[in-house]
Amino acid sequence: MSKLLRDLLSAQEPLFTQSLRELEIITGKKNLDNALAAEILEKTAGAIRSLGLDPLDTNDKELFHALEHRVREHNQNLARSLGSSDEAPVRDIIPKLVEVVNTTKMMRKCWVLKKSVAKDLLREMPPKKMMKHLGYRSIESMFKNENFAELYSALRFSEGGEWLNEYNELFKKKVQPSDFENRDIEIIIMDHDKWVDLTEAFVQKKKHNITHTKELGTIVVVPMKQTHMRGLALKSLPLLYHYINEIRLYSAFFKLKSTLPNFGEVISETLIADTGTGATIANFHIHWRVIQRYFGKLGDEPPEVFQPHVQPEDLHWRRAAEYLYEVSPELKFWQDLEYVGRVDKDSHPVAFNLFDVSFAYSNHEKFETRYFYHMREALWNEIFMRYMGEPVLKKQILEQLDNDMIKPEELRK
Repeated sequence: MSKLLRDLLSAQEPLFTQSLRELEIITGKKNLDNALAAEILEKTAGAIRSLGLDPLDTNDKELFHALEHRVREHNQNLARSLGSSDEAPVRDIIPKLVEVVNTTKMMRKCWVLKKSVAKDLLREMPPKKMMKHLGYRSIESMFKNENFAELYSALRFSEGGEWLNEYNELFKKKVQPSDFENRDIEIIIMDHDKWVDLTEAFVQKKKHNITHTKELGTIVVVPMKQTHMRGLALKSLPLLYHYINEIRLYSAFFKLKSTLPNFGEVISETLIADTGTGATIANFHIHWRVIQRYFGKLGDEPPEVFQPHVQPEDLHWRRAAEYLYEVSPELKFWQDLEYVGRVDKDSHPVAFNLFDVSFAYSNHEKFETRYFYHMREALWNEIFMRYMGEPVLKKQILEQLDNDMIKPEELRK
């Protein structure tokens, strides 16, 4: 079994090797892991040469800084193409990025909670801290004078854990499939002066200022006290495209679960823990994300278990990075590198994943604190995608979905 994959993933042994062997037994295919490892080595060498370095004479620290330098160049060029610069204020850059995404031709339909139903839920549990913060004594007055999608997205910042837990219980009991509708995804730039004091902790923790509300189909740019942020353009634009994919991903998952008697409970648990496991095979929890991407890439009619609720357009999926290439062709340097990394013995990987590199650059991370989370998640997904191409494994996954045997669990990292 591939040592490279194990080391890149920091996977636990002997469970990792045993699970890959079980996948081989199920599918009758051997050495898929070794083929993937060889491909990663080839892509690593090619990318290093593209950076002007020698793959055999470049250590990890040199590679990290070369990738950082490439991100810096690409970010500056992207900002200039938007009529801005890396030195421009956050308030100047963000609207330009949102405009680019809003004018991109891409699937935006999602199956999400009706705003009228969300309002009724808040009428039962008024967000009193938010009302006080905004200076409202009446919730109806607040609904009338404020952007509701902005209000709903701000609940996580204003109300606190106890209120949110109670709201989740209300959501579980009340929400039914008939409370959902098809709607376009919205991107909202929250009002800086109204919300910046409430969103400060989120920005400090996440080290970025974009989030999303899956059940309402909104992507939210939250205000931050920083007036400038290095590398903001190349950090934020991929995130905006990524969250459109994520909302559509969970929209399809909600549709798939719409026949369950405990629909509200399943949706609530999924929203709380960002879960959505579709099947468990060979000790691996295979996330709905992988299943949706696999069948979406086929371009065929959805399997019978998905119908009649999940349609071909619900499964349509395109890498967020592909939209970036249309905005800035030089970003193709990062194409197909999302699951690629290099790792020395007893060391953390150096990731070639654009999210990991651009986030580390923007957040002023050093070599010792480099990021590789997104690369690892992409590599897990790639492993599952390759084995899913085998009919026996595909059949087992569809049977599990059909029987709804598996409760949502967190994707293994």
